[in-house]
Amino acid sequence: MCGIFAALGCADCSQAQRARVLACSRRLKHRGPDWSGLYQHEGNFLAQQRLAVVSPLSGDQPLYNEDRSVVVVANGEIYNHRKIRKQFTGKHTFTTGSDCEVIIPLYEEYGENFVDMLDGVFAFVLYDARNNTYMAARDAIGVNPLYIGWGGDGSVWFSSEMKALNEDCVRFELFPPGHLYSSATAGFRRWYNPRWFLEQVPDTPYDPLVLRAAFEKAVIKRLMTDVPFGVLLSGGLDSSLVASVTKRHLVETEAAEKFGTELHSFVVGLEGSPDLKAAREVADYLGTIHHEFYFTVQDGIDAIEEVIYHDETYDVTTIRASTPMFLMARKIKSLGVKMVLSGEGSDELLGGYLYFHFAPNKEEFHKETCRKVKALHQYDCLRANKATSAWGLEVRVPFLDKEFIDVAMGMDPEWKMYDKDLGRIEKWVMRKAFDDEENPYLPKHILYRQKEQFSDGVGYSWIDGLKAFTEQQITDEMMSNAAKLYPYNTPVNKEAYYYRMIFERLFPQDSARETVPWGPSIACSTPAAIEWVEQWKASNDPSGRFISSHDAAAATTTDHAAAGVAHANGNGVAAVANGHAAVNGAVNGAEVGVAIAA
Repeated sequence: MCGIFAALGCADCSQAQRARVLACSRRLKHRGPDWSGLYQHEGNFLAQQRLAVVSPLSGDQPLYNEDRSVVVVANGEIYNHRKIRKQFTGKHTFTTGSDCEVIIPLYEEYGENFVDMLDGVFAFVLYDARNNTYMAARDAIGVNPLYIGWGGDGSVWFSSEMKALNEDCVRFELFPPGHLYSSATAGFRRWYNPRWFLEQVPDTPYDPLVLRAAFEKAVIKRLMTDVPFGVLLSGGLDSSLVASVTKRHLVETEAAEKFGTELHSFVVGLEGSPDLKAAREVADYLGTIHHEFYFTVQDGIDAIEEVIYHDETYDVTTIRASTPMFLMARKIKSLGVKMVLSGEGSDELLGGYLYFHFAPNKEEFHKETCRKVKALHQYDCLRANKATSAWGLEVRVPFLDKEFIDVAMGMDPEWKMYDKDLGRIEKWVMRKAFDDEENPYLPKHILYRQKEQFSDGVGYSWIDGLKAFTEQQITDEMMSNAAKLYPYNTPVNKEAYYYRMIFERLFPQDSARETVPWGPSIACSTPAAIEWVEQWKASNDPSGRFISSHDAAAATTTDHAAAGVAHANGNGVAAVANGHAAVNGAVNGAEVGVAIAA
């Protein structure tokens, strides 16, 4: 993943302003350590920090048309770039091998109405010097981050991360996914308009072969690379399927010609964590070159401030899940790997979180999946992108392929729902699609392994250790004054308070705190889904292990019922999550990592 920065319509076009733009852009250098570039035309500046993954020898940015009147900086992977290049044979002279260069001829041919022709993930800014106009756009789901800000002189700024905007803009905010911004109208418009966005319940029957084919296609197209790569593998369903499909089809790709057919896999966890054991088993089955990385609770605690700086959030579950991923990304990059595939998005698309077991009907189930997918850019996409980009590592997420999303969100949700009588557990449609007796993708017990949230799968004591640590750092008196000190998105417990203190020190602006979502959650639900079960309203811990459907929680519940014991939540109040599962708790409304531990 690269880092892009732009300041357009600045009143000041002096060398001092150019130096300031360069300084802001350099705050993104971790995202793109391989090269940097800057374009200036009067008071318009476009800069990029490059991570070279496709065409590393010829794809430096900014990118230009033939007479250099149209300029682009982009952070993205355009998987259909070769098809688009053929479309412009004889019409446009391509000067680099960059997949993002196709943005320029598309703009020249179709104006601003071309974004939906791009198959991939992206955030880009395009400037047209011929008429002094510009546009910016972000991919459908928001896999790649982008922020927009406004200067006091009326200028408009764009950046991959808000740390390059927060000191210079009077106001800034998240650039919404699936939208483009046009200087012609000085506003946004949505370019991504799928049928599921209206939240109307679809009725297309489930076809396991169609679902399987769509996912395999999504994985294969993401093997477009000119650098060494691997897969994140936790041993859960999602990451294991990504690894299995990658291993099965790698031999057919150009990547295999360059780097061979051996596949590297990576996992992180505390000693003895569930993920380490499961990942090793899957790696042995698939025959990957497997790398296990270990961390301690203290290692994670020591990294918290860096994680908050890079993630730009105070959302509790995002920080919990980002920290092991952040530590692992550094290790992966040290091995010379610049790109990995991961499994984010499956639980949102398919209702894989354990609380979906309690959806009252298929209509509510489907609406919740829609809400979850729409919010991915604030949670799992943000975590996966920023926690790895901190070390110049790119993550690709095949579950969030546009075509796969259409298939997954277009099927009758009745098929996705948990049904004990029919033997359907969460994500049954995906498990069934890859349950191939003749040519198995995975061992049965892995294919039907129950979900772990990433922050739980790396080791349960990671969360417990965080709670114990923050309990020591934040006094009861501090908590009693939380609403006065933080009236916006007030922390509800000591863990949240601790993260908020760090965030406010790093990003003290009102605009910064307003980019972070907040609200009640259980097992990563949206606030709306808490209405499904009355007792959930008393809980404030989003961990999936506190839903009674989880094996460990069910066992704990039995023990505690016999002893007449209930755990206390983050506020010291005994709480029950769903009528019979004990809750122990902390936190706000967030969503946590799916991919490397799903």
